Amino acid sequence: MNRCCNAVLGLLIGALLSGNAPAAPAPAPADAHKLTISQGEFQLDGKPFRIISGEMHYTRVPREYWRDRLKMARAMGLNTITTYVFWNAHEATPGHYDFSGQNDVAEFIREAQQEGLYVILRPGPYVCAEWEFGGFPAWLLKDPGITIRSTDPKFMQPVQHWMHRLGQELAPLQLARGGNIIDVQVENEYGSFGKDSAYLEQIRKAIVDGGFDKSLLSTSDSAETPGTLPGLLEVVNFGVGHAREKFAKLHTWQATGPYMAGEYWVGWFDHWGAPHHVADAKKVADELAWMLQKGYSVNFYMFHGGTSFGWMNGANWDDDSYQPDVTSYDYDSPLDESGRPTPKYRALREVIAKATGATLPPVPATPATQAISGVKLGESASLWDNLPTPVASHDLKTMEAFDQAYGDILYRKHIDTNATGKMKVDGLHDYAQVYVNGKRIGTLDRRLKQDTLAVKLAKGDTLDVLVQNDGRINFGEHLRNERKGILGSVSVQGKALSDWQIYSLPFNNTDALPYAHAPCKHAPCFYRGSFDAPVSGSASADTFLDTKGLGKGFVWLNGRPLGRTWSIGPQRTLYVPGAWLKPSGNQLVVLDLLVEGQPVLNMLKQPNLGTTTVKVP
Repeated sequence: MNRCCNAVLGLLIGALLSGNAPAAPAPAPADAHKLTISQGEFQLDGKPFRIISGEMHYTRVPREYWRDRLKMARAMGLNTITTYVFWNAHEATPGHYDFSGQNDVAEFIREAQQEGLYVILRPGPYVCAEWEFGGFPAWLLKDPGITIRSTDPKFMQPVQHWMHRLGQELAPLQLARGGNIIDVQVENEYGSFGKDSAYLEQIRKAIVDGGFDKSLLSTSDSAETPGTLPGLLEVVNFGVGHAREKFAKLHTWQATGPYMAGEYWVGWFDHWGAPHHVADAKKVADELAWMLQKGYSVNFYMFHGGTSFGWMNGANWDDDSYQPDVTSYDYDSPLDESGRPTPKYRALREVIAKATGATLPPVPATPATQAISGVKLGESASLWDNLPTPVASHDLKTMEAFDQAYGDILYRKHIDTNATGKMKVDGLHDYAQVYVNGKRIGTLDRRLKQDTLAVKLAKGDTLDVLVQNDGRINFGEHLRNERKGILGSVSVQGKALSDWQIYSLPFNNTDALPYAHAPCKHAPCFYRGSFDAPVSGSASADTFLDTKGLGKGFVWLNGRPLGRTWSIGPQRTLYVPGAWLKPSGNQLVVLDLLVEGQPVLNMLKQPNLGTTTVKVP
């Protein structure tokens, strides 16, 4: 932002804030800006300030589109953006940090400031967010004795290192230092997990020691009893239809105010094999009008959900069941998965404009989308012909033992004596296909509590159990043991099998496979095809890959991981950002556990996130 723009924004801030209108932060000397709590309300530079925020995650939006989405936030009437920071996106291996490209969270925050938006930062280290393992890196689980989200030094020391490194990137962007970060959250929804104040204190200290010592500190909860500490701002989380009861609860937590919905769930997320969720736009708008009329602050969760690209979807454990999330994080948000405004966006914009009296920026034009038909996946390679060198092990081991976070893992056993009866897989995480001598004899699905299969094994047979990681649990105590693969044993008629060959399959380099120009005859199969894009390089080139004809697997586009496919739905398309397309020679790679042949795929102008819809919880 140039000096002229800075000066203009500085002159406008006072006038905008006086009417509770969205206000634009500007770089300034360290003593020029300060967000405080006084007389039960937020005050910015001594003047009343209402936070009207929207949640948007930098990892779920293509970097090329960050600024466009931020402009849409301002046009809806927001003055703040809230984002988590995803530890596992930045430190995929211990001690190696990545803040480049899609992970350049500092640039995301700077662009927010340039667009006139403050930032509420939620660095966790636990973030939930329907994100893989709640944001924790999988390598933490390599140590079988570690206790996640506790004062265990095996957990806290990596946390401290992470917060220190994150602080180097983001602490200079705090409001008091000329940036736009106004609040930093301590942990996340801890009241729904535990009651260890010593743990929370250590997390707070790690955040402050990391350099986040110039901002308000807060906690955020939906539980009956908040997980917080003295001196921290408390905000409350809830879904559509619950504002009155939840704000009444917040009044008992924090009698003197201020009062803020830290997460107002304006939609909901979807699980594989379950319906697609929607929330009525009018009901959301009416409830927002009530909150703003009461003078409350609010953060829309989500303003723009985006996509859990790659392997990064999380999973729930509810009703004693494992429930993996789909790749789309559309969330029925005001901006849909591809960043286009919905009727909900327009309804909320109208409410905000009326409540604040502000003249909002015009809504940017909505770009078109495109369809691309007949993408033939004419090249193929069978997984069975491309296995890596195995590791011999007497007992079964999980992915984490091999420094593997995502993908599949294959357990192979050469049978040395006849065995007939029930085969039981103890601790299946998450989805297994079982083969005898290369022929698939059945599947086991953790979602459905399946762990046994009838087998007839003869001496000399080869038993293969191929296990796919469908996403680590991101909420509740079960995340503490979310290792992937087989956590226990495989037994037949009660007798455990031992002496395995284990193949780690992270699928890090699918381009290097020896593809043949022929149908695949032995699934699982990798498929590859090329296509041209009539429009490319911009949002007007956005499209949606129709997954019809695919079974269960994964998709890459031009080397970028798009996400998962599964014929059980509800999600039937994968979002393809036009910014990632080239005019010609685009390469699509598909791994499918079930489908053989030469699939032909199409890309559509509209997404299909589920034909059966239900209202949000």
